[in-house]
Amino acid sequence: MRQILLAAAAAFVAGGIVTGAALSQAQPAPPPPQQMDGAPPPGHGWMGGWHHPGPGGQAWMHHHHHPHPFALIYHQQDRNLAPADVQKIAEGFLLWNGNHTWKVANVAATANGPIGFDLATQEGSVIAKFTMDPHTGRIQRVG
Repeated sequence: MRQILLAAAAAFVAGGIVTGAALSQAQPAPPPPQQMDGAPPPGHGWMGGWHHPGPGGQAWMHHHHHPHPFALIYHQQDRNLAPADVQKIAEGFLLWNGNHTWKVANVAATANGPIGFDLATQEGSVIAKFTMDPHTGRIQRVG
């Protein structure tokens, strides 16, 4: 009797392992989320339609096949950036690239529209000067 119970328990455990292994394989992908807020379909917003150079210099689409982590953020036509926004963007860029020693300094709107800022050392020595268009976010090095 004891051997029958042991054999039944072993069969039950083995069946559970096989069932668990089978269920852990190839789960169907969830359906794509519904667009309910009027945002463009995936791949047409922020970073969605960038062309990246491939081997040999030809461009290939990074479109629809590999969704970006921030694909839910819609690309605004006018970014309406203020000097404080430009400072955060420049500081984020430094951090994103692993630079924890430089700082963003002298952030101010210029007379002709763009917002100027400097990258400086911790001691305050200016390394380079830039401007950012408050509407497009385009950055230009000016010094």
